[in-house]
Amino acid sequence: MVGVSETTCRKTYRYKLCPTPEQEQVLETVLWHCRRLYNVALEERKTAYDRRGVTISYYQQKAELPDLKAAFPELASVHSQVLQDVLLRLDKAFQAFFRRVQAGEKPGYPRFQGRNRYHSFTYPQYGNGAVVDGRLLSLSKIGRVKIRVHRPLEGTPKTVTISKEADGWYACISCENVPTHPLPKTGNVTGIDVGLKVFYVTSQNEVCENPRHFRKAEAALRRKQRKLARCEKGSKNREQVKQQVAKHYQKVKRQRADFHHKETLHLLRQYDTIYLEDLQVANLVRNHHLAKSISDAGWSQFRSILECKAVWAGKRVVAVPPQYTSQLCSRCGAYVQKSLSVRTHMCPECGLVLDRDHNGALNVLQSGLELDQQATQQQRRAEQEQAGAPPSGGNVAGCRRRSPRSPAL
Repeated sequence: MVGVSETTCRKTYRYKLCPTPEQEQVLETVLWHCRRLYNVALEERKTAYDRRGVTISYYQQKAELPDLKAAFPELASVHSQVLQDVLLRLDKAFQAFFRRVQAGEKPGYPRFQGRNRYHSFTYPQYGNGAVVDGRLLSLSKIGRVKIRVHRPLEGTPKTVTISKEADGWYACISCENVPTHPLPKTGNVTGIDVGLKVFYVTSQNEVCENPRHFRKAEAALRRKQRKLARCEKGSKNREQVKQQVAKHYQKVKRQRADFHHKETLHLLRQYDTIYLEDLQVANLVRNHHLAKSISDAGWSQFRSILECKAVWAGKRVVAVPPQYTSQLCSRCGAYVQKSLSVRTHMCPECGLVLDRDHNGALNVLQSGLELDQQATQQQRRAEQEQAGAPPSGGNVAGCRRRSPRSPAL
């Protein structure tokens, strides 16, 4: 659940860089040194544990940086805090690894970064090595790089990340204490059921079609990838075709993100509270028949953008349990089992007939309202206990009673 009491938030501004050929070569060199340091630090941790059973911490490796720079003078061409951030990235990777091990998930041991897997480096403190000066971004050990500031920075800049993408270099400036801009209240609430046939359906039966950006671009991507496969490895022609393939994928990625931004803003302008399913997309994509379509829809990115914009707009987004939202009847609560191929909900108990996704959206809305009512009742009980009054009993007012034959949520 995302609250609406925040008056400020943290926001990242992304600007395009226009480096000269010489500056671009320097950026490539800095990126190469950062990647090599990451791999060297990972090798040190791995070797220490395999041979001696010793775990090396971030602070130990950070203390070794002066000696490492003395042994490799080329590292002096990289800002000191950029090198420290590389070690911090590695430490975060190990922390995530240990967290997954303790949770019983697939561990995913930190891997060595190849040339095509390491794309960014960070200045952890704005003003110490990186600062925006008009239309120029001053980067320590690199120079003053032209930057396209298409919108002004708000709040307090904290970090600057330089990243390389298929079409060039970008600067991502993270700012805190950015003031929010609440949208006008409408008093409306809705439930959303996301899908593949259509992207989503609201409880008011508003349908958003699935654009299927990747599916539409597959033919062109297939031709480019076949051309790439015919190129000789190590040739300049192969690098050019590889760049074209990367730009095709980047275009699809940006089309999907643009669609998500527009749809989330459309929803937040209409509704004050939006309930959606708490889907575990990482588990859903294990279905090899639907994995490509689910990834093309981008449900996780849609939810992340919606929650972020909700904080910005002063609205609420509430995730509800997704179990049986498509199987229960939204009118009487009866359990009506149906496969994915069945697109119409027909209840044998009350005779309700409507689209499967619309029925799911109504169930999501009802579940969300029940969660809010239960939270309100618990808050009232806590206030009564603090005041010394006996807590009131009974069911939550307005909650729907499930059919005895329906499975418990």
